[in-house]
Amino acid sequence: PEQLGAALGISIDGLTTEQAEQQRKQQEKNETGERRRSVFSLLFHAFFTPFSVVLLVLTVISFLTDVLLTSNFSRSFTTPVIMLGTLLAGGILRLIQEIRTRRISDPLTRPSHTCVWVRRDGDWKRLDFSFLVVGDRVRLSAGERVPVDLRIVEAHNLFVSQSALTGESAVLRKTADPLFSPPARLSSCRNMVYDGSVVTGGSGEGIVLAVGKDTVYGALSPQNAPRKTGFEQGANSIAWVLIRFMLFLVPVVFAASGLARGDWLSALLFSLSVAVGLMPELLPAVTAACLAKGSHAMGKEQTVVKNINAMQTFGSMDVLCVDKTGTLTGNTLLLEYYTDLLGNESEKVLEYAVLNSFFHTGANSDLDQAVLRFLDMPQKGSRLRELTNTWQKTEEHPFDYERRFVSVLLSQGQEQLLIVKGSIHEVAARCRYTEYRGEVREMEAGALSSIHAVTDEMTEDGMKVLAVAYKRCTACSLRAEEENGLTLLGYLAFFDAPKQSAAAALRQLQELHV
Repeated sequence: PEQLGAALGISIDGLTTEQAEQQRKQQEKNETGERRRSVFSLLFHAFFTPFSVVLLVLTVISFLTDVLLTSNFSRSFTTPVIMLGTLLAGGILRLIQEIRTRRISDPLTRPSHTCVWVRRDGDWKRLDFSFLVVGDRVRLSAGERVPVDLRIVEAHNLFVSQSALTGESAVLRKTADPLFSPPARLSSCRNMVYDGSVVTGGSGEGIVLAVGKDTVYGALSPQNAPRKTGFEQGANSIAWVLIRFMLFLVPVVFAASGLARGDWLSALLFSLSVAVGLMPELLPAVTAACLAKGSHAMGKEQTVVKNINAMQTFGSMDVLCVDKTGTLTGNTLLLEYYTDLLGNESEKVLEYAVLNSFFHTGANSDLDQAVLRFLDMPQKGSRLRELTNTWQKTEEHPFDYERRFVSVLLSQGQEQLLIVKGSIHEVAARCRYTEYRGEVREMEAGALSSIHAVTDEMTEDGMKVLAVAYKRCTACSLRAEEENGLTLLGYLAFFDAPKQSAAAALRQLQELHV
């Protein structure tokens, strides 16, 4: 750590308030995400489209040909007024809808502020992430989102998920050890934690190296104008086709009329009138009105349309796939059963499940919370709490979506106990033995089908079932190979009761052909 501080020219113990304020003046604002569009930007996008620009030019031309360059007898304001009116109507409709949408969407898209522990003036303080500067020393713990890019200087079983950056679901272990060769990808940087990552287990401390859009995540965030939709690209292409056609046809008509009649002024006015006639004047207004009507209709259904042009894409969809968790259930998991291998209630399974959930420092899931509620039960709580006091945690591997289980290595004097809790299939695949009523036997061939015969009955009743396994050793460390040769102990069955409104919701979905 001291060498890192010397290389960066900062103190490894953090900054003082004066140093932090000076650094804040030199760096950009510490925030990422889409920039808020100003009123001027909304005006520009509402009125200055290829169609609108062409219509404006033709309005000026129509004013010249019908008003300025004609006699009093044939002078008419009708055409330029109609064209200008349609131009303003389409732009105003679009502008009003964009302003309404921004008023609703801005509070929803405003970045959530994360508070972190920062070492300032020698003391640890809880500050909003927007006050972080390069050189700050930050403390991380399980369940927290990392708001900046950090170089780890201390790590205690620190595991993070970088899925927001890399798309990989694997949980990575982070250490303070230096790298002796340039990493090939982000996941290979063992001593770096990036903005957007989530701490899934353990704790650690790090030095801030980048904030805001200077971070890796900030470079990926949309900083400029949003990407054009297919509708915008199609509308723009039609406008440019008309422009090219006018640029080709107007000179041809002007030359042909002038050579045929010999009156070049009349030929100019006639060719400009042809250009006006080629333009569908009402198209921008009709398009804006249809999009605004669709956006307004979606607003009545509690749906915010940030980009009004997206309505055309939304309306052209044949199938919409969405996912919503917790709609039909109360989202309150309860541990209904803790059973041995044959489905009988087993106190040992509950004890081992409590030890696993109690000692692992990953972000507690609803499953862990359901297990730990037994610590507060009057009949079992005191005994289970006494059990947690007799063991000490040595190491852990938090849950990830590749392994699909949690491993905790505990010690009691010279004795060590590895407890694994997770997916039935993944845990059973790592087991070599089974235990039933205190008797340990080697797992027989075809045991997986016997396991599913018991667990499938519970899953068919709408329960979430996990397996609990263990391994006793004397001098083992939590390496990948140690998570094999386990003894399957039993199962945990969790139940999330449906809401009272679930039946009505299902009927409504059927009526909507979902």
